[in-house]
Amino acid sequence: MEQIRALPKIELHLHLEGAAPPGFIRSMGKQKSIRLDGVFNPDGSYAFRDFPHFLRTYEAATSVLKTPEDYRRLTLAVLEESAANGVVYSECFISPDFCGGGELNAWREYLDAMREASDEAGKSLGITLRGVVTCVRHFGPDQAKRTALCAAETAGDWIVGFGMGGDENRGSQKDFAYSFDMAREAGLALTTHAGEWRGAREVEDAVRDLRVQRIGHGVRAIEDLRLVDNLVEKGIVLEVCPGSNVTLGVYPNLAAHPIEKLRERGVKVTVSTDDPPFFHTSMADEYENLARAFRWDAARFAEIARTSAEAAFCDETTRAAVLKRLGA
Repeated sequence: MEQIRALPKIELHLHLEGAAPPGFIRSMGKQKSIRLDGVFNPDGSYAFRDFPHFLRTYEAATSVLKTPEDYRRLTLAVLEESAANGVVYSECFISPDFCGGGELNAWREYLDAMREASDEAGKSLGITLRGVVTCVRHFGPDQAKRTALCAAETAGDWIVGFGMGGDENRGSQKDFAYSFDMAREAGLALTTHAGEWRGAREVEDAVRDLRVQRIGHGVRAIEDLRLVDNLVEKGIVLEVCPGSNVTLGVYPNLAAHPIEKLRERGVKVTVSTDDPPFFHTSMADEYENLARAFRWDAARFAEIARTSAEAAFCDETTRAAVLKRLGA
């Protein structure tokens, strides 16, 4: 088990603000005299009852992050935790909605700060980070267009993708097609959250209406085997976050989680933490828990890591360097 925990890992589904250590957010709130009533449990962990309450807690915690310097510090804190868990390459979801209110010039300042932290962590910790700009579904399609413009204008070697998070129960995937088209035309790879709450049809809608290469979560595709076979045929990659799914009640326990059934049927699955301190997990924990639940060995996890490297949105030079880190 120690060997499995120590394996080099790749994470493709990580929300930057959602990965903020609780102590970091408490400290920032105290420094700025911002009240965080209801954000924490008595033991200091994040407090939430269900998915809608989780979103409210997430946004309340994010309210203490107000400047580019705040995001530089946050990025360093998150990467330190990732590197400590053996992550060698990570893609994080970042949103101009939280970084400058969707205004392009402000977004550039936040982006510069996050890139500075990324470069620093690359040198000191040996971890590579790339950014995937995300619109927030429950903020609506019009706001998403502003977010997509920020993504398109800053696309390049560090901003490598565009996606959508937020409340899956609001609106439909096709409502955001304009924003995804804008990002695609800018050369960005695409992902979107689907198949966590609304079931298999939401995954089908995402593939058809947004033409994404990856799906965030996507696990409820297992409810429609025709769809599963379509994912295999199209080579769509699932960014699976088992610990998140169990904590939020999508599945009652890890043994009931469909990641192994999806993999056995030929779907390309990866492993991520989503919002690790919220869900009391880490990449090392995810590996250990999957090993116990499904008897995955080191070879299986090496396969998962290679799949993740091949699905990463980075350029080919970076991908080759990451594969080398994996020994592939």
